[in-house]
Amino acid sequence: MLIEIKGVQFVNKGAELMLMAMVEKIHQLWPEAEVCLLPRINSPYKNRAKLGTYQKLNLRKGTIDLNKLSYFLPIKMRQYLKRAWGIVTEVDVDVILDASGFSYGDQWSDTALIQAAKEAKRLNNNSKKYVFMPQALGPFTSNNNQKWSKIAFENAQLIFARDDVSFQATQKVTSNSNLFISPDFTNLLSPHLHNDYADLKGRVAVIPNSKMLSQQNKNKVWRENYLNVLTNIIELLTKQGKHVFLLNHEGKSDEAICHQINQALKKELPIISPADSLQVKAIIGQCSLTICSRFHGCVSSLSQGVPCITTSWSHKYEQLFSEYGVSNLLLAATIEKEELISLVNYVIEEQTEIKNILLPNISKFKQEASDMWNKIYNNITA
Repeated sequence: MLIEIKGVQFVNKGAELMLMAMVEKIHQLWPEAEVCLLPRINSPYKNRAKLGTYQKLNLRKGTIDLNKLSYFLPIKMRQYLKRAWGIVTEVDVDVILDASGFSYGDQWSDTALIQAAKEAKRLNNNSKKYVFMPQALGPFTSNNNQKWSKIAFENAQLIFARDDVSFQATQKVTSNSNLFISPDFTNLLSPHLHNDYADLKGRVAVIPNSKMLSQQNKNKVWRENYLNVLTNIIELLTKQGKHVFLLNHEGKSDEAICHQINQALKKELPIISPADSLQVKAIIGQCSLTICSRFHGCVSSLSQGVPCITTSWSHKYEQLFSEYGVSNLLLAATIEKEELISLVNYVIEEQTEIKNILLPNISKFKQEASDMWNKIYNNITA
């Protein structure tokens, strides 16, 4: 069986964490299965090769999709490409696990949705399987988005919405009964911290997100206040005697935000940029507190019992913090400094209380992630 993992990459550490979690689970559930990945700008050949994956030939540009031509390739040619060059095509793929994160909905160009719809329909017509892994979905309000989302979801074998808002948005455009709510599945990863990062134990990580300043963030107040709020929190934590560092969760764009934050501070903070997504999660798990704007940084915090104060640029943050029972740790864009002081003091002083809220939810969501994999296993092997 050849499984394509779609929508992942190596620069965004959240996307890489999803990739690692999926590869680990695939090897557990289907020891003989093979994996392939598409070449992408943030998924260079060397990274893909290290994982031992096959390279999927991409015959698609924008909404022009010629991957259907692969079904006409002679089997001997396909076998040669795979054996000699490690290249596979769509016709070789048995299952696509789509972990595109937050890519389908009104906040984005409809290109990715159209691509997914065409692909899911072709696979379904050829007795292959397309699974939407847990992710934020929707809303789908434009005529075009409604049309293509319906095609995509009704040709999928399984759809996992990551939260109730995504579930309801998806339910409006499809009658597919295989639609479920399931949490982010990177909570099942338990990486160990390398000695190189041992000195970060017990410190406070500030994890910025360049999207907070982008036009994709529809909240203009956040775009204007974001850097000020972060620098105010850092100054409050420093006054409390906390050792703070900046953790780069995604490449150059977030690194630039880290430098902007340092420029606004009286004393620069160390910027930590691990190349390994598993080490990012391990570092977060050893922190006493995180101030986080990256979704998977928040998941890595909450799922490891680390208190986390967050900002938001989409509904997925509100949903995540509501599910873990800590909506009070979600910052408002208009928060006053006195409120910020009160919140920071609460998180520092009441860490035991916060962890007691998180712990039962950690167990619950890990079980739900395992249940999701059981559904996928049963569907694929049926």
